[in-house]
Amino acid sequence: MLTCISEILNSSELERIDECLQEAEFEDGRATAGFRAKRVKENLQLKTADPAKKEINKLVRNGLKRNALFQRVAIPRTIRPPLISRYKPGMSYGAHVDDALMGNAPRARTDLAVTVFLSEQESYEGGELMVGTSMGHIAVKLPRGDGVVYPASTLHRVNPVTSGERLAAVTWVQSHVRDPMRRELLADLDVLKNSLNASNPNDENTDLAFKIYSNLLRMWADA
Repeated sequence: MLTCISEILNSSELERIDECLQEAEFEDGRATAGFRAKRVKENLQLKTADPAKKEINKLVRNGLKRNALFQRVAIPRTIRPPLISRYKPGMSYGAHVDDALMGNAPRARTDLAVTVFLSEQESYEGGELMVGTSMGHIAVKLPRGDGVVYPASTLHRVNPVTSGERLAAVTWVQSHVRDPMRRELLADLDVLKNSLNASNPNDENTDLAFKIYSNLLRMWADA
């Protein structure tokens, strides 16, 4: 399931990220790429040791944690520290699949990938995120501060930037619920139970919807 999410970051957070990036140092993005991805990755990434990285990571992760739609579709157990990527004209990231496990002690399974767009849509040409599906590739290019959640298991790529500059924060999520079909069912049920609660908070069917959601999550969730 691919889900676009509006306003993960608000205007003040985006302005603060801009300030942090003014003096930030970037390095070759291949430094963090997997074995095969190194062949096709041509971008820049904020250096791990750069002082701005810690604050930007906190802003992005806090934005995801407070976003109700993200919580609904991801049911996050772990959110990896985001990578801040910069694409200048001619840069791209060819077709690749994300590493199944990331980090150390303990390693996190990458169920979902998240891209949060940090550049204005009109400020660059090209640079679409292309996510592979059974119906072909879906192109995603969203307003500044918006993001997209998609399966990390897909083949995906970033089209070449032809003008301007594309900035994005990319992170990965280990969900409490490993199976994507079960996550989708829980997300749909969450919408239903919340709707019932808004319209009929004291109805026994509302209690039943909350019971079903809780017990399915209890049955399917990793501890």
